[in-house]
Amino acid sequence: MQMKKTGLLRIAIGVFMVAAVLSMHSCIVSKKKYEALNKRTSALEADKAACEENFKNLVLEHTALKKRYDSLLAISNQLLQDTTDLNAALRKTQANYEALNNTYERLLSTHNKIINYNASELEKLNKSLAKRELEVGKLQADLSERERRVNELEKIIADKERAVNELRNKVTSALLNYKDKDLTIQVKDGKVYVSLAEQLLFKSGSTDVDPKGVEALKKLAAVLKEQQDITIMVEGHTDDVPVSKGTNGIKDNWDLSVLRATSITRILTGAGVDPIHVVPAGHGEFIPVATAKTAEARSQNRRTEIILTPNLNELYKLLETTK
Repeated sequence: MQMKKTGLLRIAIGVFMVAAVLSMHSCIVSKKKYEALNKRTSALEADKAACEENFKNLVLEHTALKKRYDSLLAISNQLLQDTTDLNAALRKTQANYEALNNTYERLLSTHNKIINYNASELEKLNKSLAKRELEVGKLQADLSERERRVNELEKIIADKERAVNELRNKVTSALLNYKDKDLTIQVKDGKVYVSLAEQLLFKSGSTDVDPKGVEALKKLAAVLKEQQDITIMVEGHTDDVPVSKGTNGIKDNWDLSVLRATSITRILTGAGVDPIHVVPAGHGEFIPVATAKTAEARSQNRRTEIILTPNLNELYKLLETTK
């Protein structure tokens, strides 16, 4: 731009000098030359004007370019700043991404461990559940079997109770004509107890059964011989008064109670009761029903108890299988 200004200045100076020369030599310059010079001057002035116009345009173009340059420079600087900011943001984003990725990897690892652990625990639980189901099934089967056995047991017990009650009724009917003071019949612990007083069976100190006692025992035997599933325990009892020495060779009350039980057993078996079902026993004075030292209490203790026990083998076998 500076060189263009210098060129224009030189042109202007040249034109001025030509004009001065022309002025000085106007008198001597021919008209033809004058016209040539004038034409030359006009051309130079036109060139000058063109140069000035060109210069003005160049100045305007320069100004526009300068503005464009400044604008582009500002844009470039802004882009540079934006790039710097974006790079910083990118680095921060990358750092966050790496941190998140690391966190994800840790969470994934933990998740996989949890899944593996849960799978292992689930497998254990399934195995335990299957085992429990087998145990429950077995317990249910055992329970069903036990219920069946209990029902069977209850039926057997009910049958035995019914049989005992029927036996008591038959014995009661057979001995209906005897007074309560002579004998009593009761059911206790699933057994029929026939208690016969001494005055019905024996005289004092005797082991021989009186005729009225024999009659009662035969009536009882008529019922018992029809019972094939009972055990007949004949138990003799005395009071606490010692036996007189030399009484028919009897040593003591124990001996007396055993001999009386044996005598009754012989009458029962002689009347048709199967001996295999009868067991005689003597307890002497050691199992009293009355503890007072009175004549009435001693009379109650002098007794013979015939205990009728149903055959419980079937019940015992069932109880063994339910253990």
